Amino acid sequence: MLFLLSLLAFAGNSVINRYALLNQNIDPNTFVAVRIVSGAIAMLAIWYAVTVVIKSRQAKRQQPAVTEAITKVARRGTWWGAFTLALYAVAFSLAYNQLETGFGALILFASVQLSMLAVGWLQGNKLTTKEALGSSLALAGLMYLVYPTLSVPSSLWACVAMVTAGTAWGLYSLHGRGSASPLTDTTFNFVRATPVAALLLIWQWGDMVISTQGVVLAVFSGVVTSGLGYAIWYLVLPQLKVSTAAIGQLSVPLIAAAGGVLFASELITQQLVVAAALIVGGMLIVIRKSTK
Repeated sequence: MLFLLSLLAFAGNSVINRYALLNQNIDPNTFVAVRIVSGAIAMLAIWYAVTVVIKSRQAKRQQPAVTEAITKVARRGTWWGAFTLALYAVAFSLAYNQLETGFGALILFASVQLSMLAVGWLQGNKLTTKEALGSSLALAGLMYLVYPTLSVPSSLWACVAMVTAGTAWGLYSLHGRGSASPLTDTTFNFVRATPVAALLLIWQWGDMVISTQGVVLAVFSGVVTSGLGYAIWYLVLPQLKVSTAAIGQLSVPLIAAAGGVLFASELITQQLVVAAALIVGGMLIVIRKSTK
């Protein structure tokens, strides 16, 4: 259930990014900056409430708990986690409004899967025949889902940025498999990434595009679909094999498409049904193999 919830958050992020940037409610750099800062502030508040206030009240030692929590901050999160998180967010937003949706989704999630499987292979987690088959089926389903909207990209730079975003997210996900405290690590990964947000705002200052709707979307993305979504993702990652975590993310465009059917009255097409069968079938092959 938590695995599905994290995938829903990822799909929500894609929809929010697309709506905010393609409708020019906000420029990419400002969107990322607001997303990171709002995520950091919200996650700090949640972390403080859970880690300091609740636990200290249970132990009836408010001030010692605060002091202890503050002294441990330096050991929370990692600079590598913050770097890959910021790199993903920046590269994704810069590329998203320069690539058409289908091609961007294909590059992004193929890069996520390939980077995670490649690093897993280097770490000794080699794919079995069934895992390779399931991954191939799911990737084929993704390609079939976005095929009607594919076109030759006009910007090589945007393609490179999207590959970078996918690779960075794959590395961030792999890093989370070793997290002993998902809420704390996610919180301070966001906090450590805030200098990037400041640099983006300085860079964009003279050409900033901003609106109330754009800021609201960026804050929602930072707090809910990023902050809380990533904390849930870090919570479930240690329980998943690399292959399962990688292939699961190929379902994100499918979830977004299903959301269009449920909430935007979009039609259920033969293309959507076939793509769903391939993606879900591939996932089931990998997941069943992983749980045996």
